[in-house]
Amino acid sequence: MGRTEFIIAMSIVLFIAFGLGWFASWLVHRLTRVTQAEISDLDSMARSLHDAEEARDEAITYFQQRERDLTNQLSQTEAELRAAMDGLRDARAEGEELRAYIERMNARG
Repeated sequence: MGRTEFIIAMSIVLFIAFGLGWFASWLVHRLTRVTQAEISDLDSMARSLHDAEEARDEAITYFQQRERDLTNQLSQTEAELRAAMDGLRDARAEGEELRAYIERMNARG
């Protein structure tokens, strides 16, 4: 095989390789092409996801506020309970003192 024949054979092989590469690229592009309908679906899914995230954030904010309100209400109720228990303890002590005073007065007279 002479030099000219080798150059021609190499040119043919390179041209065939180029053609096969171009065809493979075209085929991959054709098979993986994103259609307008798919883009619309992706846009609607993105909007739905965004709306769901906003709803989640609003729910979290609502529940955090509700938790603060309930915690404050519980603290107030506990304070009122302590005050009522202190008042009841004082009233019992005063009742016992009055009972003891009455018994002492009855014992004298």
